[in-house]
Amino acid sequence: MHCHDTPPDGIEQLARKRAGAKLGWYIHASIYIAVNLFLIALATHQGRHWAVFPALGWGLGLLVHATVAWLAMPGGSLYARLLQREREALQRAK
Repeated sequence: MHCHDTPPDGIEQLARKRAGAKLGWYIHASIYIAVNLFLIALATHQGRHWAVFPALGWGLGLLVHATVAWLAMPGGSLYARLLQREREALQRAK
């Protein structure tokens, strides 16, 4: 379904879905950074370098999530700003 074929309530629903996907990526990235910083600190304290393996594996998952949130779905609070941006993009496409 193209944006110009979407009724106004459908545009709202699509905008919310897109903004939610992007906000979900921000949350995922924040947790990735926090956990991997902890793992790096733990591994460094032990004098080992094993923390790179979970960082690389999880980083691949984060990259796939980013691809879906930012490329497969083009176009106050962070959620509200993202939601408004998506609404405006969808309205212009009508």
